[in-house]
Amino acid sequence: MLVAINNQNPQMRLIRRAVEILKSGGIVIYPTDTVYGMGCDLFNKRGIERIYEIQRRNRKQPLSFICSDLKDISRYARVSDEAYKIMKRLLPGPYTFVLEASRIVPKIILPKRQTTGIRIPNNRICQALVAELGSPVISTSVKDEAGELLSDPTVIAELFGKRVDMIIDGGIIAAAPSSVVSLLEEGPEIIREGKGDLSAFL
Repeated sequence: MLVAINNQNPQMRLIRRAVEILKSGGIVIYPTDTVYGMGCDLFNKRGIERIYEIQRRNRKQPLSFICSDLKDISRYARVSDEAYKIMKRLLPGPYTFVLEASRIVPKIILPKRQTTGIRIPNNRICQALVAELGSPVISTSVKDEAGELLSDPTVIAELFGKRVDMIIDGGIIAAAPSSVVSLLEEGPEIIREGKGDLSAFL
């Protein structure tokens, strides 16, 4: 099911349809500020297992997730004063921050150690989805068979329409990965350069 949602002023009745799917353990593909993401409710184990299957993803690879705001992040991760200041400056934005996960984060997405990647994308559809759901949404990049990021929702629908429960058409995105910054130690560490200004860390 391909559903067009306005990326500047998302129609809440359509957001609620997507949220109902997420609440029932379904998989939704949605736009972010970097890529189209494939996700489910963070607390739905079956949904997470389906994402690993659809993406043919190694189960030893951790999964990132999206929170609705900074206050929300502190429920799911340990946030130092320095980490909070950095995130307050840069979020919402095209960054994934690696933090120590709190106990409420499901073990299924933390295969190796107690760390997790958390995002707050600068995308209104994505923000409305997470806020309406009331819990974080898993976020994995949507790619084709060759591993290329997909930016056109009609192409995504052709490839994934039968495998996921809803695809939100938020327009074509200039798809590029987020910048990944670890805030585990004192001082941030850049793990991957992607979208977003990293000059403050260099």
